[in-house]
Amino acid sequence: MDTLLPAFGAPGLALGLTGFLWLGTTTGGKVKPLGWWWTLFLAMVAGAAYNAAGTPFNLVSSLVQDLLGLFGEVFPGVAMAGIGLFLTAVILYKKLTTRQVAIIGIIYFNVATGAGGGFTLIADKITTIMNSFA
Repeated sequence: MDTLLPAFGAPGLALGLTGFLWLGTTTGGKVKPLGWWWTLFLAMVAGAAYNAAGTPFNLVSSLVQDLLGLFGEVFPGVAMAGIGLFLTAVILYKKLTTRQVAIIGIIYFNVATGAGGGFTLIADKITTIMNSFA
């Protein structure tokens, strides 16, 4: 045994974290639901795992990138950094359920990856952490 954690691989990590996000944002189980910050963190790591997993798991990131490209066509001149800043405001100031935070967190990671600057730094660090566990 060389490692504490087994080799999940990016697809396994994406699937496992999606399960935690889906089931951990509801009530009724023996364990308390995920908190807001844990949900956001796990959603961003799940977004990194989806990016790294390849086909068919990268369909999530491909769909998000297509929607963001469409948004850019409708509102020309809006950069990814602007969309990332808008999503930051939504995450921090809008009252969201933890399930909504999970969905927006996965989208936020994909925006952060293409935004450049501080957003890309966060995205790169999460990708590095995800790859070390995967």
